[in-house]
Amino acid sequence: MAKYTGKIAPGFAKLLNYQRRDLLHDLVAGLSVAAVALPVGVAYAQLAGFNPVVGLYSSILPLVAYAIFGTSRQLIIGPDAATCALVTAAVAPLAAGDQNLYDSLSVTLTLLAGVLCVGASFLKLGALADFLSKPILVGFLNGIALSIMLGQIGKIFGYPINAGGIVPRLIEFAQKLGLTHLPTLAVGLGTFLVLLVTPRFFRQIPAALVAIILAAVAVRVLGLEGYGIKTVGEVPAGLPAVRIPHFPLSLVPSLFGDAAGLALVTFSSMMLTSRSFASKNRYDVDADREFAALGAANIASALSHGFAVSGADSRTAMSDATGGRTQVTGLVAAGTIAIVLLFFTGPLRYVPIAALGAVLVKAAFSLVDISALRVIYKIDRREFALAILSTLGVVAFGAIQAILTAVALSILRFVRLVSRPKIEVLGKVEGFPGFHSIERHPGAATIPGLMLLRFNSPVVFFNAPYFKREIIAAAELAGPSLKWLVLDMLPITMIDATGLYTAEEVADTLRERGVVLAGAGRQTEWHIWAESRQRATGDRKIQIYPTMHEAIRTFQQAEAAMPKVNGMSQMS
Repeated sequence: MAKYTGKIAPGFAKLLNYQRRDLLHDLVAGLSVAAVALPVGVAYAQLAGFNPVVGLYSSILPLVAYAIFGTSRQLIIGPDAATCALVTAAVAPLAAGDQNLYDSLSVTLTLLAGVLCVGASFLKLGALADFLSKPILVGFLNGIALSIMLGQIGKIFGYPINAGGIVPRLIEFAQKLGLTHLPTLAVGLGTFLVLLVTPRFFRQIPAALVAIILAAVAVRVLGLEGYGIKTVGEVPAGLPAVRIPHFPLSLVPSLFGDAAGLALVTFSSMMLTSRSFASKNRYDVDADREFAALGAANIASALSHGFAVSGADSRTAMSDATGGRTQVTGLVAAGTIAIVLLFFTGPLRYVPIAALGAVLVKAAFSLVDISALRVIYKIDRREFALAILSTLGVVAFGAIQAILTAVALSILRFVRLVSRPKIEVLGKVEGFPGFHSIERHPGAATIPGLMLLRFNSPVVFFNAPYFKREIIAAAELAGPSLKWLVLDMLPITMIDATGLYTAEEVADTLRERGVVLAGAGRQTEWHIWAESRQRATGDRKIQIYPTMHEAIRTFQQAEAAMPKVNGMSQMS
């Protein structure tokens, strides 16, 4: 029973074996996480177009769900900037300004994304996150950051920006600069100042919490509402009621694509955070179980009338920095937020909208990663171009379409790399063991009559024609002196049926030209791959040797045994 529980709910199994010595550390970390989650939750609800209290609803039950089903000790689940931007991009066009419909569709989108995550876990699709490469994620988050900044800048300057898309928003912002409300701008700039200064003097205190508290105190004490400063307003007290969301069935098909994109992005983002902290603290996370945990967290958020959640970088970092050791940290944070909702919502009404906008803009700045772009540019210009395309995709088409396009580009790039791998002629380099590319080592020694060739990929249906074409082309380039062509089998990790047929066709073609095709390495695997084919035909057209040295030795013995004609060996 315990083993079954650990498989379905690994977090719950760990909670059953909780060590009392971790409690103090988790309590301190949980309170610290809640201190960050409170202002950030309110701000992200504002970003996503909800009543501020919804951001707090989204920070309670999801934490409980993840504590039960998750495998990371440090990860904190909650609203994040990229997820909010995705929800807004997906739902706003369908709601057409109807707030009730907007709320209902957002909850539905969150529920669908959660169900898809759970389904993906059962299908073992955790590896999908690996298709979002580092360049794509860097470019995507840079684009999201630009979108968030321009979405909040109007709130800081005190006038609405209604245009959609980054470029139209930028144009509208410039056109309306004359409408700037100076008291609102002063609050926004003052919040920025607090956000910048606080970490320098009080590193253990969350800057966002300090900024929001000071802004709310200023509004209350100085009566800034009388100067036209807009605030959050009344925040209803009490915990969220758990209920099944109601939604128009006709719009569900429109939400499925968006839910799939949301599930993929939130999972990929969560796994980056989860894996990085797991690596730092020397433990492993299970990608498929994490997919299910994220699904459970989103379903819990939807049932409590919240919106989509993911792994929260800043809150996870706070948990780790303040000594959090287990998911009890998340449970303490959830309990603290629940207490605030029950007894301390009154002060939230004084929080100015401009201050929340400043917090979000500052959070967006943390998403921008110029240094990573520089490194990617140095590593591979094509990867850099992919990152820029991801950013431009968010700018031009919106977040959901951009990430789906980026995934498609990633898969195409993967297929391109595998279907057209690098092919290398090998030689012996003095002072280096093994065999190396003669392209990289022009002085490498080769053996007359023998070509050592490396095909850096599995041989499968979509690259088999390329394999055949390139092997024959290499043999033709070697000229009539070529007698043996030996493939390095180590990079060929798999050969499917098409690959086996193609390899035999290559062997037949080379044999007609007086060239023997052989392989070196993966002797056992090759026999397993070729077993059914050999059983059907009785042929053994390609001889596989255990090592490259063994293949060379056999070639040299064959050459030595050949009769000589005018001092040259002759193939019979």
